[in-house]
Amino acid sequence: MLKKISFSILMLCGLAFTASAQQVDTLSITLENVKYAYPVKYFPIVAEGQDLRMAYMDIAPTQLANGRTVVLFHGKNFGGYYWTGVIRSLTSRGFRVIVPDQIGFGKSSKPFIHYSFHQMAAWNKALLDALSIQRASILGHSMGGMLATRFALMYPDQTEKLLLENPIGLEDYRRFVPYVSTDEQYKTELKSTAESIRKYYQTSYFTLWKPEYEELVRIAGGVTNSADFPRWAKVAAMTYTMIYEQPVVYEFINIKVPAVLFIGKEDKTIVGKGLLSPDQQALYGQYRFLGKQTAAKIPGAKIIEFDGCGHIPHIEIPTEFNVALLGSL
Repeated sequence: MLKKISFSILMLCGLAFTASAQQVDTLSITLENVKYAYPVKYFPIVAEGQDLRMAYMDIAPTQLANGRTVVLFHGKNFGGYYWTGVIRSLTSRGFRVIVPDQIGFGKSSKPFIHYSFHQMAAWNKALLDALSIQRASILGHSMGGMLATRFALMYPDQTEKLLLENPIGLEDYRRFVPYVSTDEQYKTELKSTAESIRKYYQTSYFTLWKPEYEELVRIAGGVTNSADFPRWAKVAAMTYTMIYEQPVVYEFINIKVPAVLFIGKEDKTIVGKGLLSPDQQALYGQYRFLGKQTAAKIPGAKIIEFDGCGHIPHIEIPTEFNVALLGSL
C-alpha cells in the first residue's frame, strides 16, 4: 500500500513538473519572453487604421566604425533572434547593423492586414530614414531574400549592395504548387506543434541536426502553446499567401545594384512542398541549380556556393558564411 502511495506521489510530482515545464515553454506570439542578444526598440507604424509596432535592433560597431550599415531581413519562420552570430561578425569589423522583425513576425505586431512585400519594403525604408541611414547593404535570408529583392528594386539609391542568402522565390510557385486559400492555409498552420516544427526543421533546413538547433524549435514551437496562437496562425497563413502571390523571380533582370548570392547547395526548399508528390518535389527547389540560374539573371551578380550545407548557411556553417559575407562587403 505504501509503495502504491509513494508511486502515486511520484506520478503527481512528475505531472506537476511536466505542466511546469510546459508553462515555461509557452511563449507569447510577440516573443516578450524571448531575450534577444541586443536591446530591442520599436518603430511606430499605422496601417489600415491600426497602430502597429515594428521591433528592431540597432547595434553599433564594436571596433572602429567604417561608416557603413548592413540591414538583416529574416526568413518567414524566424525573427531577429537567429542573426546573433552574423551581428557579432559585422560589428567587429566596424559595421552598424539594423535587424528588424518584420510586421507579422518576431516581436512585432501581428495584425490582420493585407501583407505585401512592397509595403514591408516601404516600412523598412521609413525605419532607415528615421535612423538617418541614407544607404545600406541589405542581407535577406529565405523570405527575407524576396523582401530584400523588392527593397532593392524600389530603392536602388538607398541599397549599397543586395546580399541574398538562400532566398526563396527563385521559382514562381504558382506554376507548379496547387493554390490554397488563406483560410485553408490557416487550418494547416493551426496544426503546428513543437514536434511538427522540429521534424520540418530537421528535414528541410539542415543537412545534419545538432543540439544547438533546438533553441530555434523552442521559440517557433513555444508560440503554439499560447492562447493567442490562432492569431499567429492566421498571420502565418496571410504571409504564406503573400509569398505565393507576389513573386519576384521575373524582376531579377531589373536589379541595378551590386548583388551577391550565398547558396547552400543542399537546400531543396519549396513553398508549399507538402502539396506536391515526391516526384514533383524532385523537380523543383534544387538550389544547386537555382542559385546559378538566378545569378545569371541579375546583371553583374556574383555567387558563393557552400557544399554540404542546407537552407541556413549562417547557422549551419557560421564561420564559412561570415568569412564569405565580410569578403563580399
